[in-house]
Amino acid sequence: MKLTKFIFISVLFLAIGGCEIDDNPNPNGSSIGGFNQNASKSELQTLVTGIEDLVRQDFGFYYDVTAIIGREYYFFTGSDPRYTGEILGKGDSQLDNAGFYGTRPYQGRYRTIKNANVLIDAVSNSEQITAEEANGYLGFAKTIQAHEYLLALNLQYQNGIRIDVSDPDNLGPFVDYDAALTAILALLDEAAGHLTSAGSNFPFKLSAAMAGFDTPETFLKFNKALGARVALYQGDNGEANKRLSDSFMDMNGDLNVGPARYYSTSGGDFANNLFRPLDQADAIIAHPSMVTDLIPGDDRASKMVERPSGSLSLDGLTGTHDVYVFKSLEDYVPFIRNEELILIFAEANVGTDNSAAVNAINKIRNDHGIGDYAGGTSDSELMDEIMYERRYSLFGEGHRWVDMRRWGRLSELPVDRPDDDVWVQLPRPVSEN
Repeated sequence: MKLTKFIFISVLFLAIGGCEIDDNPNPNGSSIGGFNQNASKSELQTLVTGIEDLVRQDFGFYYDVTAIIGREYYFFTGSDPRYTGEILGKGDSQLDNAGFYGTRPYQGRYRTIKNANVLIDAVSNSEQITAEEANGYLGFAKTIQAHEYLLALNLQYQNGIRIDVSDPDNLGPFVDYDAALTAILALLDEAAGHLTSAGSNFPFKLSAAMAGFDTPETFLKFNKALGARVALYQGDNGEANKRLSDSFMDMNGDLNVGPARYYSTSGGDFANNLFRPLDQADAIIAHPSMVTDLIPGDDRASKMVERPSGSLSLDGLTGTHDVYVFKSLEDYVPFIRNEELILIFAEANVGTDNSAAVNAINKIRNDHGIGDYAGGTSDSELMDEIMYERRYSLFGEGHRWVDMRRWGRLSELPVDRPDDDVWVQLPRPVSEN
């Protein structure tokens, strides 16, 4: 499907705002025409703005499916039984390769990747920018692509993903999990090379959600933070620490600092659909174990609010607390936060410098009001503590399922009904078969 420049701009400002759950075509199959012939800075800005818009699209599905499978929360709704059925493996149910819960977040990530490729092509064919400015665009585009590939891979795991999608008519092969992580890290390094040659300022503007990460130097710190996450997934603790040292990690800083996706209730824009009003019949309900396992006095309890109307039940499941991670329709949603970076540091130092790991754990615990860690300092005991801290610090942000899987601990996730399943990965979307 060939899209004109006019249609593309219209899509930017009439972003998908609902949660319609239908199937979508091949996310790699469309292209954006009109930008690849000596594009102006104004046209390139449109592409950058479009990419910032697209990282929000279908993203709510990513958080929901990872949190539900990871037993962080339930989605109680009368409009679609798959949230408490297939996604939780109820009875004999199986995941559907055409189901919205897999196709929508996967398609959303590749749509962003596709549009970043359009920006890369446009920059390569423009004579209206300097080489230094071109590096700024390329560093931005490739860093965002790496992030989106990683989210797609988190869903697909050992199914692997396509990395080479620059030519929609000649897609590259699927690569396995390990090869995909290697390719993502290489793409981040390629982007970092561009950013170090991009001067002191970008030739484009980013949204207010990217404040503090909107120059080549500061955006590079975001790039390095993502690289630390990838290295941790690879089990390369030394590489994770190396990248953390060049990131925006601040052991004494605000835990919430980090680049983010913007949301707005302005006409024609896209509101934060991860926010849900409290005490409703259709609700995001914290898994009971999230409530009962919380240490008394832990201020992360504020992410779960007890329902004034009492417990809510659906399909043999019951909960008492609404999820309250995002507090409004205009809350930003982070790509990665300082809190995660400190927890990556803690995990990456277990086994080599356990005292450094404890110091990082103490930073998290003290910031959340529960004081210094007083448990054992063996590797296994520290990993148990890090598991707790990641569970609550990153609650509802798409990490629990991925973490338990990479630690080989999926069997420890609670199963609420006798025949429920904890899935290892989502099926490859039907459009990719």
